[in-house]
Amino acid sequence: MKLHTINTGLFKLDGGAMFGVVPKSIWQRTNPADANNLCTWAMRCLLIEDSNQLTLIDTGIGNKQDEKFFSHYYLHGSDTMEKSLNNLGFGLSDITDVFLTHLHFDHVGGAVVREGEKLQPAFKNANYWTNEKHWKWATEPNPREKASFLKENILPIQESGQLKFVEEGENTAWRKNIEISFAYGHTDAMMLPKINYKGRTIVYMADLLPSVGHLPLPYVMAYDMFPLKTLQEKQAFLEEAVAKDYILYLEHDPANECCTLQQTEKGIRVKETFSLSEL
Repeated sequence: MKLHTINTGLFKLDGGAMFGVVPKSIWQRTNPADANNLCTWAMRCLLIEDSNQLTLIDTGIGNKQDEKFFSHYYLHGSDTMEKSLNNLGFGLSDITDVFLTHLHFDHVGGAVVREGEKLQPAFKNANYWTNEKHWKWATEPNPREKASFLKENILPIQESGQLKFVEEGENTAWRKNIEISFAYGHTDAMMLPKINYKGRTIVYMADLLPSVGHLPLPYVMAYDMFPLKTLQEKQAFLEEAVAKDYILYLEHDPANECCTLQQTEKGIRVKETFSLSEL
């Protein structure tokens, strides 16, 4: 098995929304904002190369939305999904499986492309994996979360016949060396892959922990549907991560790709940060 970082570009989101009740005077120490109170975030996906399978975890925001949509998120940087795959010698058609942690637009947008007037799966030879509970949550969205679940990112996957469901459960064994944990605070039934790699466990954090700046327990995003649930899930996970020496792979941290954790007098904090290629 080989793991590869797939960078798909940077975008900006409101710092207050990203840190919830935490004052700007505190969170800006780790994530400085621009004049519009916007902070830069990564959209860092992960490619798992294992024998004849190429599994991509999340897909970034994509490029099919209109100019007005993208004007809200200030996309920047030179990385794209296709460029990152090409740099490894792969193309979109080589991907066999696309694993979607959840269906918010910055995680699933790149799963579908516009070809003329039609919307088609970007990865034509891949199975697309979500779970039944989250699919229902996303396709029948509540008013608060509706703007994050865009039909054009989601429904073409089902219409193509490429949609598959992971069975929901605690620490679900998905395939050899990969099990799935479920989290319910950010959105209903978000999936976090735990990958056995070189004798270590790497956890793809998705939006349970967007960045190292979110490690203190009260640092919970205003985007989360159930923030107290997130707090409970985060506390339990961080304790487990310290006890089992997990490596955390950070999807949204603009500066830190991976980290390990340690217990300190102030709570659980970063021990080391490093890139995936250093393992």
